[in-house]
Amino acid sequence: MAKKQGELKLSQSNRIIIEHVTPQIDDGKFPVKRVSGQRVVVRADIFADGHDQVSAVLLYRTVISKEWTETRMKDLGNDAWIGSFTIDQEVNYVYTVRGYINEFSSWRHDLEKRVSAGQDLSVDLKIGARIITDTISYSSVDTRNKLQAILKQIDQDDIKKATTIALGSELLSLMEANLDKSKSFTYTKELQVVVDRKKAQFSAWYEFFPRSCSTTPGQHGTFKDCQRILPDIARMGFDVVYLPPVHPIGKAFRKGKNNATTCQPDEPGCPWAIGGAEGGHKSVHPQLGTIADFKDFVNKANTLGLDIALDIALQCSPDHPYLKQHPDWFKWRPDGTVQYAENPPKKYEDVLPFNFDTADKAGLWEEIKSIFLFWADQGVTIFRVDNPHTKPFELWDWVIAEVKNKYPDAIFLAEAFTRPKVMYRLAKGGFTHSYTYFTWRNTKREFEEYLTELAQSEVADYFRPNFWPNTPDIFPEQLQYGGRPAYAMRAVLAATLSSNYGVYGPAFELCVKDALPGREEYLDSEKYEIKHWDMNAPVNIRGLITQLNSIRRDNPALQLTRNIRFCRFDNDQMLAYYKATGDYSNILLMVVNLDPYHVQSGWLQVPLQDLGINKDRPYTAENLLTGEKYIWQGESIQLSLDPHQAPAFIVRLSKELRREEGFDFFL
Repeated sequence: MAKKQGELKLSQSNRIIIEHVTPQIDDGKFPVKRVSGQRVVVRADIFADGHDQVSAVLLYRTVISKEWTETRMKDLGNDAWIGSFTIDQEVNYVYTVRGYINEFSSWRHDLEKRVSAGQDLSVDLKIGARIITDTISYSSVDTRNKLQAILKQIDQDDIKKATTIALGSELLSLMEANLDKSKSFTYTKELQVVVDRKKAQFSAWYEFFPRSCSTTPGQHGTFKDCQRILPDIARMGFDVVYLPPVHPIGKAFRKGKNNATTCQPDEPGCPWAIGGAEGGHKSVHPQLGTIADFKDFVNKANTLGLDIALDIALQCSPDHPYLKQHPDWFKWRPDGTVQYAENPPKKYEDVLPFNFDTADKAGLWEEIKSIFLFWADQGVTIFRVDNPHTKPFELWDWVIAEVKNKYPDAIFLAEAFTRPKVMYRLAKGGFTHSYTYFTWRNTKREFEEYLTELAQSEVADYFRPNFWPNTPDIFPEQLQYGGRPAYAMRAVLAATLSSNYGVYGPAFELCVKDALPGREEYLDSEKYEIKHWDMNAPVNIRGLITQLNSIRRDNPALQLTRNIRFCRFDNDQMLAYYKATGDYSNILLMVVNLDPYHVQSGWLQVPLQDLGINKDRPYTAENLLTGEKYIWQGESIQLSLDPHQAPAFIVRLSKELRREEGFDFFL
């Protein structure tokens, strides 16, 4: 029968309102991110009209399961509810929430008030008996038997005894576990969780140029040469080795030393000018070796616990085979020349960007996907993508999903130093990690504001920062002028502020200080020439880096980013913060001198109440950088740091009492 205009069709479930479900990214369009072992803490506003009581459950399942698991949500008051579940499989999850009109809870609440008022309860007990009978009709056999036994005890002349049973914990537990689904409403969206392997959450990256690995100065290195340095990288505690592009390099418009437009015959060119007569994105530079040599290198790294990350730059030299095979994949100017890359006034004549408006969009996209899959087939598990913000968002949404469908362990790092909203959109679309503005944050206020945004806003649910003090492209002024103390300070900050961090290796280890005048670029940059690094140079921070990576591995609190909280320190040159695990069994407090030139000191305020430490009792503070142990008491601790001696305190706090695990912290 057709519904008449204006006719209302009402149901009990319409009475439940579910709002502000979090975490939820862009109205559920994008998933939140977790790794195995982490919790998803879900909050929602759930209420109904009138005075009936409401109950709520959190529903979750893996994407390969059809059955939902239910867990009760906790009433926080003012119609706010909270619940959580733990990711215990390395597979994607979905979740939603459900609210119930809880007739039994409403009746029980009224019964308690009537008991307190001394009113007659005989009719109310009969109402309760009817609610129990209704529950029996849809319960399991075991629950049905238990409820029937309780019902007999309530249905008796002894009102006082019947009331005691009706208000008892056994009946409450049974009724709460068997809520009436006909009086419920389930949130209209099933929200998604992308679950990555644990290296997505915690990693330490080391970047080097394979062509600079030869033991003979000036000689082009090979993949076999690279195997020689892998044990040292592993001993320092890194677990990701990141390589710039390893493909053939074009000769047309090849750049010379220090990005000179004129190239000498023996100069090797820039690895990001990809492609030549020897091949393109699926080939290796012949001076590095063969694909078989590359796979041997990968296998050697894997035996040492190292993943290989490879730079994927979607651009070509003018010599790339694509120019002849697919000329329509590029932009052509009115004078018949192909459009090279530009960022006025900078010109990159040796690099040609793809034309993503090509009529052969499908062909170009399929080829790009095949590049990632080719290298994944060779054992590459991590991809550092060059300038992804200059390519279509929808390309990455599709490519990353396609690659992860075949290689679910694949990790993608976005090299996108651009506007925040653009960086965040790339993360929502599938990038596992992202470079950040850490490189240009220098003051106490800048660090506190930036890390609070990354760790304590919605951003933390989908954006994983990867902190790099330097890259081959970026040589910050502080490192240019601050010497070894500046390098040590930035190493501590990167390694302890973020759970994922990386360094452009030899230049960072050896505290290189030579820059192009007035530029954030290395003088004699390795991007344009083969370097021979003296790894035994007296000025280096290799020992500190090794120590930092060891501390990170041994302390779970440092294996998260979103758990960072800042402490008060009465000196703006001293940055103080702490990280703790959810049960507070591992608490680390860091104090870093942001001034690489002078001794700085002042008073630290330890947040004892937040950490569950009794302010009237002493507690142990162990400096993990020096091995010294202190007995502290109270909130105010006086500290001093000489940057030429030690860049920071990394203190592990120990106490007898631990706070109870809470929903609102860290995980």
